[in-house]
Amino acid sequence: MNVITTEFDAADSRTPRHPAIVTRDGLRLFHKDWGDGAPILFVHAWSMSSDFWEYQMAPLASQGFRCIAFDRRGNGRSEDNGRGYSLDALADDLAGVIEQLDLSEITLVGHSLGASEVVRYLTRHGSGRVRRAVLVAGGTPPLVKSADNPDGIDKAMFDAIRDALLADRGKWLRDNAAPFFTPDTSAAMQDWTMAMMMQASLRAMVETVYLSSTTDLRRDLARIDVPVLVIHGTADQSIPHVFGQRTLDHLADGRMITYDGAPHGLLVTHAPRLRDDIAAFARS
Repeated sequence: MNVITTEFDAADSRTPRHPAIVTRDGLRLFHKDWGDGAPILFVHAWSMSSDFWEYQMAPLASQGFRCIAFDRRGNGRSEDNGRGYSLDALADDLAGVIEQLDLSEITLVGHSLGASEVVRYLTRHGSGRVRRAVLVAGGTPPLVKSADNPDGIDKAMFDAIRDALLADRGKWLRDNAAPFFTPDTSAAMQDWTMAMMMQASLRAMVETVYLSSTTDLRRDLARIDVPVLVIHGTADQSIPHVFGQRTLDHLADGRMITYDGAPHGLLVTHAPRLRDDIAAFARS
């Protein structure tokens, strides 16, 4: 069992924050909780962990925000019972984080699969605790091709990804790393990201690989009743920029910022700009 601790200075008179988050089915989720002020809650991408948000969290925590991120079940340092990988279940885990930390007036930020979880949370649990949302490089309209989505990607590609992960996930991650970054991204940053993804359990990876590709969130998007900022890069090969544009089409109160030349891994390749855009929106 993971041991989860929260740093607390005994000389600090504030009440220490809850040291652990427990899901409805008893799993302990690792989380980070940095800074004080208006809360920003970050939800990470497929097979990542809360670590990937550090280049936003560290500076924003120094700018007067309370920055929280957690590891999805089966990812990073959170526990894994091999179940609970539907989008509804993951949205319920997100609800548990919000409720157990008693967060309100949140700026909710999701990247890639995390964006899908943010959308499903808002329609499944409501926006009572959320002030605004940011969807970064999300695939909220389905990626997979269908009769009413003819420009989508053939499902066979996602089947091939699943098969490759089951055969040798390390090789698949390495072979597909380059488009995730920009050419000037350091080898050390790329190695750190690959190591983070290898922390996820294989079952968690293969069970969630289809979620952003096959789940149709267009009706969910239309029901969101808080302001939403969509951020997407034009060089995103994991979830092409057009899907960010389509997300905007279904929002009642949405705006979009496009990053020219930004890939899917814009959290590190365009970290200062993303941080500043999140901060400006969180203050709006």
